[in-house]
Amino acid sequence: MTTLNFKHLRYFWMVAKTGSIARAGEQLHLTPQSISGQLGEFEETLGTKLFRRVGRGLELTEAGRRILSYADEIFTIGDELLDVLRDQATKKSLPFKIGIADSVSKSVACRLLEPALHIQEPVRLICREGRLATLLADLSVHRLDMVIADRSMPTNLNVRGYSHLLGECGLTVFGAPSLTRQLIGKFPALLNNAPFLLPGEDAAIRPRLLQWLDNNDLRPFIIGEFDDSALIKAFGHAGAGLFTAPTAIADQVCRQYEVVALGCIDSVVEQLYAITTERRLTHPAIVAVSEAARREVFGKPETN
Repeated sequence: MTTLNFKHLRYFWMVAKTGSIARAGEQLHLTPQSISGQLGEFEETLGTKLFRRVGRGLELTEAGRRILSYADEIFTIGDELLDVLRDQATKKSLPFKIGIADSVSKSVACRLLEPALHIQEPVRLICREGRLATLLADLSVHRLDMVIADRSMPTNLNVRGYSHLLGECGLTVFGAPSLTRQLIGKFPALLNNAPFLLPGEDAAIRPRLLQWLDNNDLRPFIIGEFDDSALIKAFGHAGAGLFTAPTAIADQVCRQYEVVALGCIDSVVEQLYAITTERRLTHPAIVAVSEAARREVFGKPETN
């Protein structure tokens, strides 16, 4: 076999999904005999059986289950391609598909992506949130154009990607007024025995924050651990504990969550990366995000 017959693959996929040749024929508007013949040709070409008879029904063989997993991905991507082409024909906008790691501050992500909406070519943002490994898997098959993460491309994943540093800044500790009024002493000593909300294990900043606390002999009382950066701020707003967020958005965090900034941890630096499949950035929206990040989001104020 030198090429794959996608028509045969489609027939096989439909039979596997519907569970019978008759139902697949109804979906494809073909006779059962036609489907059965094409399926037989496909099995002969592959040199393996894809189904076995179980009573009146069909059951996938081991080879059939393996091929089905590939067929699912192939036809899902094909449907996405048709959706993109239809959207381009009607809206003439450029889809910009972004994955945002759970541990990345959503306020920072919003500020980073906002410049993409103002490039010359109209852009339609498609944002996905999740664990970094899952997002990178989607990036590898071009379901995403870019992943925003708090760490560079992991070396232990079999995914080809390139890390582009967007910027870095220190951390600020925040707390609800009802909680901070109960604290004793000055920052950072007031962290001792104070209720604290810790970033989850997926957050790149977590080990550096824990090391800083240990180096300064600070022992806050850990109330909870949170993978989602927005959730940790929501609990902080409710007064459950103190929490950290990037200093670059300190004013916004105070306004949005009605908390006060207690102090900065400049020695613990949080970094944000754009991870793409291209070594040199060419996508116009990604270029806009990268340039604005250095100039506005993480840039230092100019001094005269």
